[in-house]
Amino acid sequence: MSTAAVTTFTLHGWLVCTWVLVVSFQYGYHISALNQIQAVLTCRTTSRFVPNTLPTCIPMSDATFSLVTSMFTVGGFLGSATAGIAMDRHGRKAALQISGLFTAVGAGLMGVAPSTILLLFGRFLTGCGAGIGLCTGPVFLAEIAPSNIRGSVGVLTQLAIVIGIMITQLLGLRMATPTLWRFVLLFSSLASVVQLCLSRFIVETPVWLKQQGRTEDSRAVQKCLFQQAGSSDSIEDPLIDETRQESRHASDDNWGTLRSTSVSTSELLTSPELRQPLVVVSSAMISQQLSGINAILYYSNEILSHVLSDAGPYLSLGITIVNTLMTFPPIFLIDRVGRRPLLLASVIGALASLVLTGYGLNTGMVITSSISILIFVMSFAVGLGPVPFIIISEVAPSRAVSALSSVALSLNWIANFLIGLAFLPLRNQLSGGDSTKEGRVFYVFAGLLFLSSSVLFQSYRPRTRSLS
Repeated sequence: MSTAAVTTFTLHGWLVCTWVLVVSFQYGYHISALNQIQAVLTCRTTSRFVPNTLPTCIPMSDATFSLVTSMFTVGGFLGSATAGIAMDRHGRKAALQISGLFTAVGAGLMGVAPSTILLLFGRFLTGCGAGIGLCTGPVFLAEIAPSNIRGSVGVLTQLAIVIGIMITQLLGLRMATPTLWRFVLLFSSLASVVQLCLSRFIVETPVWLKQQGRTEDSRAVQKCLFQQAGSSDSIEDPLIDETRQESRHASDDNWGTLRSTSVSTSELLTSPELRQPLVVVSSAMISQQLSGINAILYYSNEILSHVLSDAGPYLSLGITIVNTLMTFPPIFLIDRVGRRPLLLASVIGALASLVLTGYGLNTGMVITSSISILIFVMSFAVGLGPVPFIIISEVAPSRAVSALSSVALSLNWIANFLIGLAFLPLRNQLSGGDSTKEGRVFYVFAGLLFLSSSVLFQSYRPRTRSLS
């Protein structure tokens, strides 16, 4: 057995992981934050002002509310597009600090906003923070995790996201009142402030330090992060075991010339040697969105409104709880079964359940449509949810990871925005206003997922087998 087989994090290492995962939690949190408090926020259920205090609501039309909601995606795209520069120039830790600062300020402004303008600006800043964080967090985790548990640690990104969604929904059920809705947003700001205060105790990743020529600092950080049964002179094994393996592949694939300096976005897009990693990660991220997961999360109440009119909020919470619970199995399976098999099982389950959802909605079969949506969420959670984040750092040399993460997550944000914008109009167009034909839109998602996942599986062929 290799020394790496008995390597794990120290207590400090797990604390660093938890600190990193706050940014993923915040992303999930703000996906649903406004949806849960929409009625009270937009003055549908309350009067506007309470004397001598902040307004109890901010009047806005559905179109204005949609604009406020979409600003999160706009900020996320810009954050992702610039995250690679921040990661390479200032380090992974500094990039996450920038993410936390944007989120703290943005959520704080939203929590005290007296008008739509400040709400828009705050939503935009939280999106920027989420974009930077979602690019940097998975890379940070991959660069500090011992090779034998790297996949399991990577799944924690998706787990933090779905926990964030769930916490938002739970708080929304309790705090969607004229006097409490602002605390839903201020809670997020407080979480980021705490994260920033704790950052003085967080170390930089050994991989980034080594790239900067700070080898001794890299060794010291590894001793802080890892513990193993072997002798202390092999403390680097958890990371360099795969780094050496990557180096051999780099030589075989003519990547060696790209390893001396960080790869820029333009080099990534034009380099023949990096075309396959770009296609793999981009198709994985696009497949994640084209599956329709965010349409389900955003519009679950609307989707089933004509068959489950009174159970909307509780159905949304149930979907999120299922999503959270089903994220746990990949933590234990991903380093045993492998990334590609989990992705394949996830895609097959998602395709089948999308077709069943469409059929159930078209035929008015409440049980079929409800169960198939839950099966879809379960299928997504075991593969399409976590795996795209994990493979970013596994399919390309470390010098190209920042640019690859930035480009792939930017595509993810674009797809997210387009699907959120187009779902309801597309559903209405395909159904022609007939509620018995509203399931047709899910056939479109099934077709799009089939096409994008075909590209993914054609290009993604892992070089090594996962640990058994």
